[in-house]
Amino acid sequence: MTVHVVKVHDLLDGSAEAPGTTVLVDRIWPRGVAKEDLGHDEWLKAAAPSKGLRTWFDHDPEKFEEFTRRYRAELDAACTDTETQDDARKDVAKLLKLAGSGDVSLLYAAHDREHNHAVVLADWIRDHA
Repeated sequence: MTVHVVKVHDLLDGSAEAPGTTVLVDRIWPRGVAKEDLGHDEWLKAAAPSKGLRTWFDHDPEKFEEFTRRYRAELDAACTDTETQDDARKDVAKLLKLAGSGDVSLLYAAHDREHNHAVVLADWIRDHA
């Protein structure tokens, strides 16, 4: 099992490949992208960071370390906490199942290729799958 992280716009312009099952992991559909153009297998938006965490982070690289800690805690809670919303539990479980079955490419639309939730999610999946 290999987990790849691929920027949506790189995939669409042909400068990146997305091996395995392709999963959009953004909570919001990428701006300027038609749904029929993406060609993804799944959209697991509830596996993305909560709205509150996303708003707090605001793509600030200086907050990335704390964002990583908080987002991983959200993902852990989705696996263990019965209080976590059903959608998050279902999407995280499905993502782990997909990763356990073969290669997965996580698609994201953030501008920063190093400081984004898909990078954190990929590491978390590698630790848990």
